[in-house]
Amino acid sequence: MTLLDPPRTGNATDEDTFVYVSADDPLAEPLLTELAQEYDSRYGSFFGESASVEIRRYPVEAFAAPHGAFVLLLRGGTPIAGGAFKRFDEHTSELKRIWTAATHRRQGLARLVVAELEHESRRRGYDRVFLTTGPRQPEAKNLYLRTGYTPLFDPALSPEEVIIHAFAKSLDATPLDVPGITRAHEVALAEHRAKNPGFVPPAEGD
Repeated sequence: MTLLDPPRTGNATDEDTFVYVSADDPLAEPLLTELAQEYDSRYGSFFGESASVEIRRYPVEAFAAPHGAFVLLLRGGTPIAGGAFKRFDEHTSELKRIWTAATHRRQGLARLVVAELEHESRRRGYDRVFLTTGPRQPEAKNLYLRTGYTPLFDPALSPEEVIIHAFAKSLDATPLDVPGITRAHEVALAEHRAKNPGFVPPAEGD
């Protein structure tokens, strides 16, 4: 467990502290449990599998140093927000598990978590960040658009047409290689679909 100075932006307080933990640390369980519940309530079987399968898809080691990280924002010792990243490729971290407790939303905490994960990604040697979100998470889509992420999809399409909403952001002065990261995303998505035939979601209303 690594304690860091409290965040000083948004609606954070002096009680708030970022702490890096293992993905199987008991402190992380509220994040994982609430995420699974929320994904299930929003998507059901839309993606052909339960949210718990996605939440537990990656081994604990994927979110551990030196290539990954799992961070929680604690208030008075209680997790109120958090997130993680894993290695996407040698230059890119992939954000996962961005979460704010239902009782602490609309305080700008997700923005703080994303900024912290960007900082830690940079410290680990990554120079860009990649992530995906789904068609029934407009709050997430808006968060990434507001925080400088480039959509790797046509924003004119409806969420149901896009389905997997991918975003990327450069962490240094180098312009983002949009074609390159888009190709890498398409390859990763094709590999995932090949391994998980049930992943292709049904049409709305089916």
